[in-house]
Amino acid sequence: MKACIDIGGTKVAVSLNNGENLELLGRRSEPTAKTGGNDALAVQVLRMLDETCRELGVTPDSVQSAGVSSCGPFVVVDGRIELAAPNICGGLAGPGRGLPNDWRTALLEAPLARRFDRLRVENDCVAALEAERRWGALQGVEHCAYVTWSTGIGTGLCVDGRVLRGKNGNAGHAGHMFVSDNDDALCGCGNIGDVEALVAGNAVQRRFGADSATLLQRARAGDAGAVATVDELCRVLGRALYNLVVALDLQRISLGGSVFWNNREYLLPRLRAQLAGHLPALTDGCELVGAGLQDKVGDYAALALCA
Repeated sequence: MKACIDIGGTKVAVSLNNGENLELLGRRSEPTAKTGGNDALAVQVLRMLDETCRELGVTPDSVQSAGVSSCGPFVVVDGRIELAAPNICGGLAGPGRGLPNDWRTALLEAPLARRFDRLRVENDCVAALEAERRWGALQGVEHCAYVTWSTGIGTGLCVDGRVLRGKNGNAGHAGHMFVSDNDDALCGCGNIGDVEALVAGNAVQRRFGADSATLLQRARAGDAGAVATVDELCRVLGRALYNLVVALDLQRISLGGSVFWNNREYLLPRLRAQLAGHLPALTDGCELVGAGLQDKVGDYAALALCA
C-alpha cells in the first residue's frame, strides 16, 4: 500500500493505493489545519492516514511509501521541506490576511520522513503536471504546463520533456508574478497586487464581496457587473498564461482547480481569447485545455509521485 497525500490551502485529502491500478482507497478529506503549533498540518496528515488504514483494515506500519502533493512555496530547513504557503501560514502577510496563526512555515517533510521509508514531496502543480503527462491531457506533450485556478494560483512547467523544479522545488510559482498595477489586493505571501491576490478563489470574496461560485453564477446568468468582473479576472490570469507561453514556448496548457473546473465552459473561451492574436509566432499552436483528469487531478497528483 502507498499513501497518497494532497495538501491544499483549503483542504487535505489522504487515500491509499495498492499499486495494482489507479484506484484511490479510503479517501478522506478535511479542512487544512491552521491553528496550534506549526507542526499541526503534519500531525493532521498522520492522523488521517491512521484513520484511513483502520477503515480499510490495513496495518499503518505496513504503509511505508508516500507521495505528498502540496501547495507551496517550499523552504528547505536542515535538508527538509517546510511550507511557506500564503494560504496556510499567517505570519507571512500578517494579521491583515486574517489567518488564525503566526506561522512563517509549517513543518512537513521532517515529521513525515520519520514515519515513511520512501517519501516524495513535490509542489502540487508539479505533481499534477506529472499526473496529467502520465494519464491526462498532457500525454505525449514535451513543452507544457499545468495551471490551477483554485484557492490559489499554481503552475507546473515542463520544457523539452523535463519538469522544471528550481533550487527549492518552487519553479512555477507564477501566481506571484505581477501583471498589473493594482495596489490594494493583499496576497497571503505579503505581495500587493500579484496574480493570486487579484484572481485566486480566496481573493474574489475579499475584493468583490461574493465568493467565486456566486460571482460566476451571476455572470453566467448575464448580470452585466458580474460579467465585467469575470472578464477582468480572465484578463489578469490570461496575461499570466501569455507570459508562460512566450517565455517557455509551450505547446499546451492544462487547466484545473475548483474555480476553473466548475465553470470551465464559461471561462475557457475567455482565457483563450487572451492569447489569441498576441505575438502569433509564439502563441499560435499553443492550446489551452481542461485537465484530462478533471476534478480528480489533485488526488492523482499524489499518486503520480508514488508511481
